[in-house]
Amino acid sequence: MRLKFAATALVATALLVSGCGGPASPAPSAPVVPPASTGAEPSRTPEPSATPSLAPVHEGFVALSDVDPSILQDMRYATPHNFVGRPITGYRQPRCLVTRQAAEALRRVQQKAVAKGYSLKVYDCYRPQQAVDDFVTWSHDSDQRMKGEFYPHVDKSRLFDDGYIGGPTAHSRGSTLDLTIVALPARTQPGFDPAQPLLPCTAPAGQRFADNTVDMGTGFDCFDPLAHTAADGVSPAQRGNRELLTGLMSAGGFTNYPKEWWHYTLENEPFPDTYFNFPVA
Repeated sequence: MRLKFAATALVATALLVSGCGGPASPAPSAPVVPPASTGAEPSRTPEPSATPSLAPVHEGFVALSDVDPSILQDMRYATPHNFVGRPITGYRQPRCLVTRQAAEALRRVQQKAVAKGYSLKVYDCYRPQQAVDDFVTWSHDSDQRMKGEFYPHVDKSRLFDDGYIGGPTAHSRGSTLDLTIVALPARTQPGFDPAQPLLPCTAPAGQRFADNTVDMGTGFDCFDPLAHTAADGVSPAQRGNRELLTGLMSAGGFTNYPKEWWHYTLENEPFPDTYFNFPVA
């Protein structure tokens, strides 16, 4: 995703939308007196769910899985497998939240992709301003634990000057996606193991993280000129895969950011001047 940062998130003259606090703790329940035995199997209290409940989706937004559950998701910023190396502030759940208009457009793109034997796979969708602020804070510290994979040939101090990160980010407007295509049937993708050595995102497909995407010439979020959509140095097959994604997304009403083959924004986005800050929850 294009990493663009804003110190504040304003809507012309309106304030940003903030996330809500959590629910109050329930009061303790009274003791339960067991009923007399009837010879039937006694009832059991259901075990609590290990998965936290999902927050209601912000007005104007939807969960992509509710619109098209067939679109694959690999939500990197809710995990340690990203260029920072830990879950990012504001990503409380691995969900793809987008504006309804973007979700409906993606559903149409997915239909065309499936007809060609592929599926879309999203890496990032709506990104709250608090996540952008987290990136800014990270950019000023000395932590380079993920350099070996995501910026192997660039010094961290150059990421702003060289344009790999900047601000503001279109992701906070809710109609920008980072995504790729996966050949069907989708191959199983191994999980990220932080104990394993990092593999550079610019390495050949068999020598970088084993993402189940088609070969795009680099991994996702690769801070390198090779990740530019029309970069020299990629093979004809890799270029063809990038052009396939671009063709599908362009036909669906999305525009590519030319420095990142994975980054697309809905052309007629509903909130072109609004940068939201509610969490992904």
